Amino acid sequence: MITVVGTGTGAPPPEDVLAGAELVVGGGRHLDAVRLPDGVERIVLGALAPALDVVEEYVAKDRRVVVLASGDPGFFGIVRALAERFGAGRLDVRPGVSSVAAAFARHGLTWDDAVVVSAHGRDPRTAVHVCRAYPKVGVLTGPGAGPAELGAALARTAPGRVLVVASALGDPVRERVERVSPAEAAERDWGTAVSVVLCLDETRPAGGPRTLAGPALPPAGWALAEDGFAHRDSMITKFEVRALALARLGPRAGDLVWDVGAGSGSVAVECARLGAAVSAVEKAADGVERIRANARAHGVDVHVVHGAAPDALAELDDPDAVFVGGGGRELPGITAACARRARRTVVVAMAALDRVPAVRGALTDAGFDVDGVLLQSSRLAPLPGDVTRLAATNPVFLLWGTRSAVRTEGVVL
Repeated sequence: MITVVGTGTGAPPPEDVLAGAELVVGGGRHLDAVRLPDGVERIVLGALAPALDVVEEYVAKDRRVVVLASGDPGFFGIVRALAERFGAGRLDVRPGVSSVAAAFARHGLTWDDAVVVSAHGRDPRTAVHVCRAYPKVGVLTGPGAGPAELGAALARTAPGRVLVVASALGDPVRERVERVSPAEAAERDWGTAVSVVLCLDETRPAGGPRTLAGPALPPAGWALAEDGFAHRDSMITKFEVRALALARLGPRAGDLVWDVGAGSGSVAVECARLGAAVSAVEKAADGVERIRANARAHGVDVHVVHGAAPDALAELDDPDAVFVGGGGRELPGITAACARRARRTVVVAMAALDRVPAVRGALTDAGFDVDGVLLQSSRLAPLPGDVTRLAATNPVFLLWGTRSAVRTEGVVL
């Protein structure tokens, strides 16, 4: 057996765990904190593959191996790599308190309603987008993805968040848990003792007792009726069009979606309801306020940019998916600007047939595979005498371009 011991936030492993061990693997601080029996080989974890090769040599000879790990080794920890290499049946896992659980406890918060995302050894963009989308997030940090980097990104798009930075958890002398704004976090050098950052949107109240861990359940439906949004003179993406647009955008946790020419923000709000971080670009001042009001009404956070595309896109982070609506004769140029930066998908809605070839060309020139459809629908409408007619809506062209899928990793819902 391979015994995997989680040391929690600093507690030494029980002495009986090490008795009879012939190989002990762990971080330098874990190994320095224990007294190993004479003759035991020790390996300080750095690169994982060479350490696993040595473990395999011991396992093949039925020699006992102990692995010391931080926190709960089954939670974004070494258990996954060990199980993939040796099989879960060979593991005797002794979990400790994870740093995420400890950080929430230090702040007096439950975490059964939190999203947890790992930025350790990963691109921090996923963690940033999750922090924007959800009101309670725990981030496992790493080099290049710590409080300063998270703070710098959130200061531009979600400056009202509160960051709780937990340093040296479990150390009776050095442990610190501090509340700061994103801007304050961005200005400091936090050193290497930070292992977890909590990101809180305290404007969105916590719910009641839970039956399922994780954030609030995603909506049971989407493509909401137009009367679910404030809008001007029926200037809103109709729900039939929105339904297909959402299907092609595929918004999910860890994604960033742009809604360009957002109007009422109906697409932006629906993407946020489905777990994505969203930036909505709108050039009309009254439209900006309408988008913010619709986001508040639906309990989501949408980063709203007042300006005209494509110039207003310059300061935004690169998106996974983009929805483009409106645009007038500038639509092909706006589509091209979005396509140059989109990682996965661009969806464009337009009423004018004349603009379809140019928009399709903009997507094709950017390397997308392009498809599209003309949507025409007729809704049931009552007539006097208890009869029903079909009321036609205006036809809309929907084009979409797709790249190869970009996988979102490190998120636990």
